[in-house]
Amino acid sequence: MNQVAAAYQRERTRAGGNWYSYLSVAGAGGAPRVAVQENADTVVEAYSVNKVAVAVAVLDKVDRGLLTLDQRVEVTAAIVVPGGDGIFGLDTGYPSSVTLGHALAALLTVSDDTAVRLCGLVCPAAELNQILVAKGFPHTQVQPVANPNRFFLGTSTARETHDLLQALVAGTLLSPASTTFLINLLRSPIAFTDGIRRTMSSAERARVATKAGWFADARHEAGIVFDAAGAPVLTYVLFADGQADSDNFGATHPAVQARAAMGPKFLTAVGGVTNPAAPARRPRTYRPTNGG
Repeated sequence: MNQVAAAYQRERTRAGGNWYSYLSVAGAGGAPRVAVQENADTVVEAYSVNKVAVAVAVLDKVDRGLLTLDQRVEVTAAIVVPGGDGIFGLDTGYPSSVTLGHALAALLTVSDDTAVRLCGLVCPAAELNQILVAKGFPHTQVQPVANPNRFFLGTSTARETHDLLQALVAGTLLSPASTTFLINLLRSPIAFTDGIRRTMSSAERARVATKAGWFADARHEAGIVFDAAGAPVLTYVLFADGQADSDNFGATHPAVQARAAMGPKFLTAVGGVTNPAAPARRPRTYRPTNGG
C-alpha cells in the first residue's frame, strides 16, 4: 500500500496540475484499504470514464429483461458524431444497424462517441441518472440536453467511481452475466493502453480493466488490477486536469505519462497481494490471428 502511495505521489508531482484521486488495495478479508485519497469528493467532469456508468445503466435494464444484448439499434447519419473518437464515424455506410452488445463493446474499448448516442436510444438521460442514483451514485450523473435521448457524459467523484468499480467486481452491481461482459470489455487487449497499461506485457495488460477519458485539459483513467488468480487487488481512480500541453491527446501528455509510469509500479506493489474473498475472474485467453 505504501508503494502504491509513493508511486502515485512521485508521478503526480512530476506531472503537475490538479489531481482528484482515490486508490485502494485489498486488505485482510478482501476489504479495501485506502492507499491514496486526494480531492476524492470533489465533483468533476468525468468525461469518457463515465461511459462505464452509462454501460452499467444499460446493462441494468438488460438484467431486468427490458433490453437484450442482441437487439438492434439503428445507426443513422444524423446520430453519428463527426470527428469524435471511435469507429462509427469512419465507416461512412449509413444507415446501418448493430446489436446493443456491439454498441457497448465500442463504447468501452475504443471509447466510441457515437455509441453513447446509441445507448441513449435505449436508456434516456433521465432514466439513466435515476438508475445510478438508485444504485447509490448520486454524483455520477450524465448531463441531459434538449433531446431526451442524448446527453453529455457528466460528472462523478473519485470516491464514487472507485465505489462503482468495487461494486462491479464484487458482483453486487449487475447480474453475473452482465458483470462478466463488462469486465471483459474493460480488460480486453484493445481497451485503453496509453496510460496504466502502456509499459506491460500482454499477460500483464490482461490483469488490468481500465477506462480513460479525455477532453479539454483533463486526462482521466480509472480501473482495477487483478491478481494472477483473477481476483481484484487494486482499484484506482485518477482524475487529472490543469497540466501543460492541453492540446496533446496522445501518450506524451504529462498526466498520461504519469499514469504510464504508475502502472508497472502498481503491479509490483501488489505482487504479493491476494483477495480470496472476491470472485476470481480470469481474463479470456488472447489468441492473435492471421486471418483465414
